[in-house]
Amino acid sequence: MIYLKFSAVLIYCRETEDTMADLTGFNIDAPRWDQSTFMGRLKHFFNITDCRTALLPDSKLDEAKALVESCRAGSTPPGTTVEQLHYAKKLYDSAFHPDTGDRMNLIGRMSFQVPGGMAITGFMLQFYRTVPAVVFWQWVNQSFNALVNYTNRNAASPITPKQIGVAYATATSTALATAVGLNLYTKKAPPLVARWVPFVAVAAANCVNIPMMRQQEILNGIAVTDENGNKLGHSRKAAAKGITQVVISRVTMAAPGMSKYSQTGVREEVFTKITFLHGPLQVMMVGVFLIFMVPAACSLFPQQCSMAVSKLEPELRESILSQYGEKVKYVYFNKGL
Repeated sequence: MIYLKFSAVLIYCRETEDTMADLTGFNIDAPRWDQSTFMGRLKHFFNITDCRTALLPDSKLDEAKALVESCRAGSTPPGTTVEQLHYAKKLYDSAFHPDTGDRMNLIGRMSFQVPGGMAITGFMLQFYRTVPAVVFWQWVNQSFNALVNYTNRNAASPITPKQIGVAYATATSTALATAVGLNLYTKKAPPLVARWVPFVAVAAANCVNIPMMRQQEILNGIAVTDENGNKLGHSRKAAAKGITQVVISRVTMAAPGMSKYSQTGVREEVFTKITFLHGPLQVMMVGVFLIFMVPAACSLFPQQCSMAVSKLEPELRESILSQYGEKVKYVYFNKGL
């Protein structure tokens, strides 16, 4: 009996020592998965876009932030495990902006993309036959997108309330004009053709909404750094590259749930006797697509984007060469999501 108790104590001590050893030199900001590969980024975004994190109270998120900051400062509370630190970093990355460290609004977080996107996209696919319905749901969708784009911008580039208003109005009006125009054009077309209206409208609006919401980055450039995080200046070309990648990701995110369903979706005539299930079924199917497509689309390009110094603006390139010579080959920046 005494031997068993001694063995249990010995095992506990060894486990405690292993945990403490694991925290020695632990870098909480180091990527948990290789961000240079698609699979590594996919695992990362599956982790931080987990929609369950959107249900957590602010107090829980603030606790996670405090633990992350204490780990960065080298004062991790005694008894903290690696698993606890990974979970805290998951909550931190899902709810706090990488540039400012401020808590993002709930609707604008990528972890809210699945519940928010599935509801809006489902309704857009269900109610597409009349102009008022198309106008209303495109307005709802673009309002949602504008908030997401603002929330996930490169926060190093300030934007005024007036610029936000102009961006919102421009993006929404473009989406509405496209959707209504297509609706009138395809009014006499087969239902299969008409079902492409939501996707084309969303794709066109994304090409306007995102650049307009982040116009200050295009006009004034975004902050670029070297591999060690030292700020080198601002680049408009870097902003253009990052925003282009975000546009491609967003269109990809919406494409399977809308276009795939447009081609092979459940035909209404099959459910003539259970029409009340049309809406719920479409929302559910879109939700299934988004669960996989949100992290997959975010993973198409690294969030910490890079660009060769040789491709920067001449003045910035000359400034870097004059200070660092040929030591700095690439610059790095947060492209946003």
